Amino acid sequence: MRTLVILPTYNEILNIELMLRTLREVVPNADVLVVDDASPDGTALKAQEVSEELGQIHLLSRSVKSGLGGAYRAGFTWGLERDFEYFVEIDCDFSHDPRALPAMLVAATTHEVVIGSRYIKDGTIPKWSLSRRLLSRGGNQYASIMLGLRVADSTSGFRVYSKSALEKIHFQSVTADGYGFQIEMTHRARRDGASIIEVPISFTDRAHGESKMSRAIVLEALWLVTKWAVERPLLRLNR
Repeated sequence: MRTLVILPTYNEILNIELMLRTLREVVPNADVLVVDDASPDGTALKAQEVSEELGQIHLLSRSVKSGLGGAYRAGFTWGLERDFEYFVEIDCDFSHDPRALPAMLVAATTHEVVIGSRYIKDGTIPKWSLSRRLLSRGGNQYASIMLGLRVADSTSGFRVYSKSALEKIHFQSVTADGYGFQIEMTHRARRDGASIIEVPISFTDRAHGESKMSRAIVLEALWLVTKWAVERPLLRLNR
């Protein structure tokens, strides 16, 4: 399995070295691509230092902070140009436990999209308040019902895509960011016939650094779900 772990970063100096070392331990044969959005704290430099020691770690530096969706689109493109077969999405802040990756990669041998899910049996979010849990779960249920996703955790950012899934999805034209990016990728995967499976994960809030999530990103996702839901019957009529 030629696997590329795509690691978007912005000001992750407190997490990047430990994440890279953990990934090397957990998936020793995988390559890692750090997609850094001009972090002023030296994240890219630290990634380069670790790369020289461990190998199979690559750095894609972008000149401006362009968002999560843009980072993944750039990473997918980079990996496809180099004939990778599997593409991992994971956050650098350890909210996603890298030790769940081997099981996800096994699932990827039989499914084109593997989603690490907080909302299926054995999935957990140990430190979230009830109100935050209900808000997130409610948003996911809204997206699933409105778009026919049949997925419990469409906002999860811990995933594995096969090369065939990315080719079906036409990810280059996905424009959403944040939660919206993950929902749009799920929507396209379901719409375009990619096989999807969810596997349980434990999600933990970051211990170091600042969260990149904002109210604007959440509102964007809700607006886009509603927009896509309205467009669905129109697309069927035009076919």
